[in-house]
This record gives sequence, C-alpha cells and structure tokens, in this order.
Amino acid sequence: MITPRIEINLDKIAHNARILKNLYSSKGIGIMCSTKVVCGDSKIAKVLIDSGIKTLADSRISNIIKIYNAKINAQLVLLRTPLISQAELVVKYADISLNSEISVIKKLSKFAQKYNSIHKIILMVELGDLREGIMPSDLEDTIEEVIAMQGIEITGIGTNLTCFSGIEPDDEKMEQLSLIVKNIREKFNLTLEVVSGGNSANYNWFISTKDVGEINNVRLGESVFMGCEALYSKPIPELFTDAFTLITEVIESKIKPSVPYGTIHKDAFGNIPKFNNRGLIRRAILGVGLQDVLVSGLTPMLDIEILGATSDHVIIDCKNTELKVGNEVKFNLNYGALLAAMTSSYVTKLYV
Repeated sequence: MITPRIEINLDKIAHNARILKNLYSSKGIGIMCSTKVVCGDSKIAKVLIDSGIKTLADSRISNIIKIYNAKINAQLVLLRTPLISQAELVVKYADISLNSEISVIKKLSKFAQKYNSIHKIILMVELGDLREGIMPSDLEDTIEEVIAMQGIEITGIGTNLTCFSGIEPDDEKMEQLSLIVKNIREKFNLTLEVVSGGNSANYNWFISTKDVGEINNVRLGESVFMGCEALYSKPIPELFTDAFTLITEVIESKIKPSVPYGTIHKDAFGNIPKFNNRGLIRRAILGVGLQDVLVSGLTPMLDIEILGATSDHVIIDCKNTELKVGNEVKFNLNYGALLAAMTSSYVTKLYV
C-alpha cells in the first residue's frame, strides 16, 4: 500500500462530533466545526453534517469553496479575517465571516451590494491573546460604522484566545465578553445571534463554569479530530484520540554509530545537531520528512525513538524493535503534525 499515508477513521470522527455536540448543547452552546486541519476535506465535511453539525468553518476561502462545490448542506463560516483581495469570493461562498478591520468590511459591503445579498459578519474583540480583534474601547465606534453599511449584517460578537499567546479562556475572560455583548445589545438594539467564546481551549472553562453567561457558540477543530482539549492536550472523556494515523515505511535499516564522525557544521535547516553516544545502534530511515509532516508532533506506536529528520527522511533508533526495509511504521499525530500531513500533497489520504 502507498506510503506515506494518513489513515482517517470516519466513524471515530463522527462519534467525537456527536458527543461534543450533545455535551456543549447541554449548557446551551452550539458548535461550529473547524475543518481547517483537514483542509476542507469534503468526505469529512459530510460525516460532520451527518453527525448533526450544522455549521462548518474554515480559515481558507479555498477550503470553503471546496465544501461549497461538494454541495455539502451546511452554513459556511470563514474563520480568518478575510483577505481584502478575496472579499468577492468571501461574499459569494461564505455565509458568515469573522472580521476585525473596517476596510475589509467596506469591501465586503461593496460586493454584497453587487450580488444583491446580505453578508453576515461576526466582529472579533481583542481580550488579550493579541491575535485578531477590535480593542474593546473601539468596538462601539466600529459598530456605528458597520451598521451604516449596506449588504452587511452584524450577526455576532466573538473572541479568540490561546492560539497565539496561550491566554486561557477562563471565567474572567468569558464574563468580560458577556458584559461587552450585553452593552452592545442594549446600546444598538442588536440581536447578536452568535456569541462565540473561543475554540477547543474553552473545554475546561465549559466543564467547570456554573454560568456560561451570554456565550452560545464555540469553534471546535482539535477537540473533534484529536479528541482532546487544547490547553493541556488532555483527552476528553468518551472521545477517540486516534482518528488519524500516519503510516510510512522503512527505506534503510543498518547497524551504524550513534554519533557522526567528522567536523560538525549546520544541518540543512540551519541547526547544529547534538548526539548522545550510545555506541552502535540499528538506525532505520523512514520515507517521510519535514516536507510532509511536523516530525516533532509524531509519537511512534512502536518502541522506537526519533533521532531527527531532514526534508525527506526521518531517522530512528530501532532499539529492540526488528525493522526491515519495506516494513511499515505507524505514528500518532498531534494537531500541528496532522495539519502539516493533511496539507502535504505527498501524503496519501485513506479513509477507513
């Protein structure tokens, strides 16, 4: 069978989606499922919809278009602030987009009028993680400008935490967002159907909080696909953590020294490698590399050790495992490794 490949267990993904949907709805919170880590894969998107998910979200408009063209019956949300050069595509293919820049919203308004449509937006508010978001002190002025634009409807307020600076979405942050939403509703008489409190990092807050306040939405990717929360990467009860498996094969297996011999300089990626002297070891080379996957995010299922990687190779210490040329080696992946492997055209995707 072709390697390297990702084996994708659709039943496990469906199970995770159903469990999370029911879990969050128990406190009145709906979920958008982020498909960015699977690059808008249409087969996976259909499984999510069949599992009861109504809204799919992605950070790339090309992935949104892929899902749209597959005729998946879902509300489509663009997660990343739209590129102003892609504003027309956003209006044509996304039902909702997350926004933080007036200049971009003006461009969306222009194309919404061109197509005689209403484009819904969620205004993102900065609460400390310092990625996208309008500063709270500027939010009211921004809303006043947006309300005057034709073809644009403010359907919600959201925030993003953890992804860039690792800031925890705790009770204090969620209460702050809830207060902002209450004030905006009162001042501008806006319904604000969506109050999006964050992402898979919100799980611990959700489980522990006694009052979710105004929060009625979260954007989940890692929880659905990896079966874990995003703050500590701890498994969520009842979820599968092995819906994806990376499989590659041995292309060389030899007894060699554990330490290079000669004058050491920088490697192909500008790093000066360091090695532990273990004497002679069985070193195997696998037919996968940094061009295919984030190697640091791989966990081998066998008792072997990853020694390092180049563009096209992963070098391992076989330890006591007998590996021959042509043998397959399996790995679990973290979120970053899965993102890279799903994005790589060199990694075959196999649905099981």
